[in-house]
Amino acid sequence: MNKLQAHYTAATSIVDWTKSESYHNSFLIAKDDVLDFAVKNCIDHGLPEIAVSATQGKLLNLIARSIGAKRILEVGTLGGYSTIWMGRALPDEGTLISLEIDETYAKVARENLAKAGLEDKCKITVGPAGESMENLHPDVPFDLIFIDADKASYPKYFTEAKRLVKKGGVILVDNVVLFGLVNDLSVTDEDLLHFVLGIRQLLADIKGDTDVEATTITTVGEGGFDGFMYIVRK
Repeated sequence: MNKLQAHYTAATSIVDWTKSESYHNSFLIAKDDVLDFAVKNCIDHGLPEIAVSATQGKLLNLIARSIGAKRILEVGTLGGYSTIWMGRALPDEGTLISLEIDETYAKVARENLAKAGLEDKCKITVGPAGESMENLHPDVPFDLIFIDADKASYPKYFTEAKRLVKKGGVILVDNVVLFGLVNDLSVTDEDLLHFVLGIRQLLADIKGDTDVEATTITTVGEGGFDGFMYIVRK
């Protein structure tokens, strides 16, 4: 451990991570009335506050732009916050399909997308995401797929995403670290185990899968200690 590491070993709480994220965002992410409206609209309608952070949203936007994504699939809409970030990265002819099981969430998301002027580019399909994915047979595969929904179903979502994404396309899977619980073999709480086992199965399925290359990026920030998986379809 070098002197810098030793000096700041105390900076390991969500308070520290949130302060750091907010400081960086003050330089890198401008105030955005549309996104602020989306956040407030979700809160006003009682949606759970589990959307991606602004930092993660901008990362999604940058990834979509950097790979030149024209067709995006999102698994898990919630209130459309991440949908707006990715939708803004699309070119004029681009499209985004977002899958959401809850009609109330979808209604709020449509309001937020309309406020963002993205209702023509971004469409929401309501129903169980696994079934919705099975029913997708696009003539042109997706460039980018973002998975952020029921963790227990991640293996199913990944299988379908691999079918739906183009060769060289990207699959992003959120919340794959879950405060370090995924590798904690002592977890017995049924609700947590429901999530953890899904992610463990996803990891097991990807191990040795010659169709993809993948890595997990661990993150800390206002959302706590978590991470996402970055997968490229070969």
